[in-house]
Amino acid sequence: MVNDYEVEFRNYLKERALKFTPERQLILKTVFSLHKHFDIDQLWERLHKKDNRLSRATIYRTLPLLVDCNLIQETFRCQGRVQYEHIFGHQHHDHMVCIKCGKVIEFRNEEIERLQEEICKKYHFKPVEHRLGIRGYCQKCQSK
Repeated sequence: MVNDYEVEFRNYLKERALKFTPERQLILKTVFSLHKHFDIDQLWERLHKKDNRLSRATIYRTLPLLVDCNLIQETFRCQGRVQYEHIFGHQHHDHMVCIKCGKVIEFRNEEIERLQEEICKKYHFKPVEHRLGIRGYCQKCQSK
């Protein structure tokens, strides 16, 4: 069965005269099987268990394609690593990240969304994307 995100990615690649290779398909399916934030190392470990011939270079080349296709996004940096999440079919949200333990708290605030729209309108600015990331300490790490 072909998922909507696979159709999107196939069309994206076709428009750019790129191939939908078995490796890209495996990366895509694995990314969408993860229901949490991930970094390249975590993705590689998961993929390596399925196909030990898949190289990190293939992952590094494929992730920007998935970002450009709006299937995934870079969400934040945590402990020196870029984190990603799949966003296709999900409502926009923002993140708070604990700089001690790495805990991620996702949130959506309509007031923040409204203010961003208001500011863009005031300055005649057409937004394409935005990310709000707050770094700090979670409740558990504050009490230690």
